Amino acid sequence: MIFDTHAHYDDDAFDEDREALIGRFEELGIGAVTDPGSTKESIAKIIELTKRHKRIYGALGIHPSECGEMTEEDLEEIRRGLHLPKMVAVGEIGLDYHWDTPERELQRHWFRRQLELAGEENMPVIIHSRDAAADTLSILKECRAGELGGVIHCYSYSPELASEFLKLGFFLGIGGVVTFRNGKKLKETVRETPLDRIVLETDSPYMAPEPHRGERNSSLFLRYVVRQIAEIKGLSPETVIGETWKNACRLYRLDENGCAQNAAGGKYE
Repeated sequence: MIFDTHAHYDDDAFDEDREALIGRFEELGIGAVTDPGSTKESIAKIIELTKRHKRIYGALGIHPSECGEMTEEDLEEIRRGLHLPKMVAVGEIGLDYHWDTPERELQRHWFRRQLELAGEENMPVIIHSRDAAADTLSILKECRAGELGGVIHCYSYSPELASEFLKLGFFLGIGGVVTFRNGKKLKETVRETPLDRIVLETDSPYMAPEPHRGERNSSLFLRYVVRQIAEIKGLSPETVIGETWKNACRLYRLDENGCAQNAAGGKYE
């Protein structure tokens, strides 16, 4: 079974067929999915999804592009949500310098505050980092996030920078970009990164892999990512699926056997 460690099924893009799509997961080999928060509005949606669907776990946090009007009250709402069953991480949080807003100092403030929250709740973190590698690394070290563990979602930097994140104890989230013709840098990162530090993700509904680039993404397309990783590393797709399942369970501190039983229809503990 495949573990999609990052997919936004709370997104409006799934409003017309969300239930039908999630209902096909078992037959198509999707054993578990983590749906991370991105906006204030996503919190309630994710909580509801985790209640309705045994295969969906949740993470709560505010995306750096959405932190412009974030408040301490929002942080406390996230904290309360993290105490609910099937919440496995704080995220997605981080820095995004691709655009000019929100201002960078504000992004850094809420990144630190959400890392502090993760430390207080002793939970791993899901990190969004775009065009902000140096500050991301610096703040992760400053906040001792390596003690919590986590994943660099949609990893996009160089193999050399990957080694710095790996030294902190983070996993790398690998998705559709690894299948792109212009994804040579990510392919090299995958080649150099031990398989036991890689997790699969889609970032659905975004970042669909070839041959579906430009379409709405979903966990059902992860088979293309699996094949690409297997080809790069000279492994079987079955090995990639099995090892990344174990990695995802380690990342989110889930019992590997219990999580597998849940995916197969057993009772969630």
